[in-house]
Amino acid sequence: MSNRSFYSVCLILLISSSHAQTNRNDLYDWDKRMKDIGFVDVCFWEPSIQYHLFYATANNFLKKPIYNSKLTKVWLHPRAAQMLIHAQDLLQKEHPELALFVYDAARPIEAQRIMSAWAKQTKNDNFVADPSKGGGQHNYGMAVDVTLANHKGEGLPMGTSFDFFGPEARTDKENDLLKNRRITPIEYKNRQLLRRIMESAGFTSIRNEWWHFNACTREEAMSNYILIDR
Repeated sequence: MSNRSFYSVCLILLISSSHAQTNRNDLYDWDKRMKDIGFVDVCFWEPSIQYHLFYATANNFLKKPIYNSKLTKVWLHPRAAQMLIHAQDLLQKEHPELALFVYDAARPIEAQRIMSAWAKQTKNDNFVADPSKGGGQHNYGMAVDVTLANHKGEGLPMGTSFDFFGPEARTDKENDLLKNRRITPIEYKNRQLLRRIMESAGFTSIRNEWWHFNACTREEAMSNYILIDR
């Protein structure tokens, strides 16, 4: 065999191997994995909670799907799921015209690695928990990204979009944002309502993202809950 033929064969094998690996990744059944480790499909148990998993689409900060086609549901650890359902109950007792709308919930650690690599390149790594250090609560099914929506599934105005990397998304600067007209009074009120409802159900908020809520601390998640891996 000539050198040219040998290298051609190697190239074909390399490409085939890469395609095969991609197919294996795409075919891995994360929904089954989540169920097998005891997570709960929240929207099965409480259908009034709305959702759209942005990382399963190209409508996210990477502009491409991060989840494969077999991660399709809002999975959470049962403890976090019960808390989210309680939050929905609290919201609908007070505002029956509204519902919680989930952007993201349990997240495989391999997806966290993809996000982290992008974040480090763009100097936005303070927004993404480092997977090499155990990841964040999403990677244990103990965090949820959520907003408020009307009965048509339209999100209420919150001042920024989901995954907005800027000061307008901060929760600890909302009074200044309102004062300086960087968010409107309606946006301010909606954020306050979302946070009050979620915190009443036991969640805690974070400074950088108005949409993110934790069901426990990162240390507790790493010590007591299962990392979402294969």
